[in-house]
Amino acid sequence: MTNLKSAIESVLFVYGEPMSAEKLAKICHVSKSEIQAALEALRGEYKGRGIVILEKDGQFQLGTNPQNADIIKELTKSEFSEELTKAGLETLTIVAYKGPLTRAQIEFVRGVNSSFTLRNLLLRGLVERIDNPKDLRSYLYRISFDFLKHFGFIKIEELPGYEEFKKEKIEVLEESPRPVN
Repeated sequence: MTNLKSAIESVLFVYGEPMSAEKLAKICHVSKSEIQAALEALRGEYKGRGIVILEKDGQFQLGTNPQNADIIKELTKSEFSEELTKAGLETLTIVAYKGPLTRAQIEFVRGVNSSFTLRNLLLRGLVERIDNPKDLRSYLYRISFDFLKHFGFIKIEELPGYEEFKKEKIEVLEESPRPVN
């Protein structure tokens, strides 16, 4: 690996969820000890910067520097007092009509990283995250009861055009047909 630190940053940024050193090592095709050394080096480089590497129970994730908590709090407070953004509405629509979906499936449909948008929707209580029975390393996102209350629905099937959209097939990731050789 020519630039292991760069690869780790990219993987943690795109993945958006906590990831183990073992999984990072497998993805980057290096040893766990090389990953741990690179993570420590990145921690040193991030001193005084806006991002940090968080660690909990052997899992690593990119996060914001705790010294910037007031600024981040102001951002998130303004996000929640304002109307939903276009990205928020788009993501919420995908989850409502096609959920439950993994973050990767949502991003496949949207074509962009949706970590921040999903986080905001989770904090607003409009979506909820549940364990993925097919892959215990990921979560599924679905609408919440607060979504129904907020938008005035008794049940999800009351969404306009719900039955037609639910029947439409959207090929996402593992459902995509494999090329025939």
